[in-house]
Amino acid sequence: MSFASAPIVTPQRLLAEQALSRAAGAPLLNGTAVELLIDGAAHFEAWLAAIRGASQRVLLENYIIRDDAVGLAFREALVERALAGVFVAVVADWMGCLGQSRSSFWEPLRAAGGQVRIFNPPQLGRPFGWISRDHRKLLVVDGRLGFLSGVCISEKWLGDPARGLAPWRDTGVALRGPAVIELERAFVHSWSGTGAALPTLAEMPVENAGTVALRVIATQPATAGMYRLDQMIAAMARQSLWLTDAYFIGIAPYVQALAAASRDGVDVRLLVPGSSDIPLVASMSRSGYRPLLKAGIRVFEWNGSMLHAKTAVADGRWARVGSSNLNIASWLSNREIDVAIEDTDFAARLAAQYEDDLGHATEIVLAPRRRRRGEQVRSCQARSVRPRDMGGSSSRAAAGALRLANTVGAALTDRRVLGDTSVSPLWMGTAALTALAALAIKWPALIGWPLGILAAWFALNLGVRAWQLRRRRPQGGDHE
Repeated sequence: MSFASAPIVTPQRLLAEQALSRAAGAPLLNGTAVELLIDGAAHFEAWLAAIRGASQRVLLENYIIRDDAVGLAFREALVERALAGVFVAVVADWMGCLGQSRSSFWEPLRAAGGQVRIFNPPQLGRPFGWISRDHRKLLVVDGRLGFLSGVCISEKWLGDPARGLAPWRDTGVALRGPAVIELERAFVHSWSGTGAALPTLAEMPVENAGTVALRVIATQPATAGMYRLDQMIAAMARQSLWLTDAYFIGIAPYVQALAAASRDGVDVRLLVPGSSDIPLVASMSRSGYRPLLKAGIRVFEWNGSMLHAKTAVADGRWARVGSSNLNIASWLSNREIDVAIEDTDFAARLAAQYEDDLGHATEIVLAPRRRRRGEQVRSCQARSVRPRDMGGSSSRAAAGALRLANTVGAALTDRRVLGDTSVSPLWMGTAALTALAALAIKWPALIGWPLGILAAWFALNLGVRAWQLRRRRPQGGDHE
């Protein structure tokens, strides 16, 4: 697999470039300078410096903009630029900002002449419209400097030293050169999706700023460009594929692609959070470890407060950084933005960061299978000793000893044995359904009222949608 620029363009490279461009829905752009940004503090410093230095326009798009010290610093910088005559436009996601900031948070910026839009608030006539979110983290300044990342505008990313909480681990890039034009186009498309189009932006002269070749992949609901590209990279990797993801929920085709690569000798690794801000997603992620481990894929859990990065590096030549997670919401439902970079120097920097991250992670391994009478020992099977294999109090003592051994072992070796984690979601589902059944039997009104309200909500939305469509249809439109 040859991703990097080469002096001799072979037919194989041309074919690979065509396949990657079609899969991603994005052309390969040359002449970009790329800077790697690690963690929230570096991001906020670079972003705020860029905003404060703006002379023409600031375009900001982010999933979460929180009303806290970090959010206020950004608002003040935007207000100052708007008062100075700089065009300022902001897109924030409604669900991402729910409980984080209110409409009143933006009043000073609007009063200063800035424009703010909220992406996809609940609307009558669209009962499932809320599912699609703007998950991008994008900033473009003066058409010359652009940023994209996994970092939201919130002091959560800085941790809490007073409580001993380390900063969140996250990754992004700063871009200069032709790729910045694509970032602006992505913002303009998001803005148009929330109302009237932006006024025509003055074209800024953009020259080559570096030697990096990359693709800007600005996905929209149902386009699946990033999913196709992720699948293709899994198929094309020849030596290594190292993945970092905050909310990994592998769907079968992608897990099969990773497993096929691993069985073909590719060093496939997956780094995910050890503790997550969304525990349910973490549980679902863990339930999918077993098929990965059985295929020879190495899985690691981050030991810090939260791992929020979304990156990939393949064969030391290809790298991806952005907002897309390896799950169906990012692949098919959300607006996301990533860069796929074909450059050995940048890939080497990202790979070095990955190896450093593994120094702060615990590897998950399969438990060896218990030897049965008359059976040869086989290592690395997917079955661990379970309490039900022993009786009475010895069962509980053995289970406690096993947990203690796993904990001590993880501390000493940076490895943790995978037990029957795939069973825990089933028990959780059993408990939830049992509780729901008990409520329905004892207090049927508690179940009936919510169902009735839900049915009324959908009926109202369907009626509004039918009325809207009828108004748009010309007279006689009911007849074909």
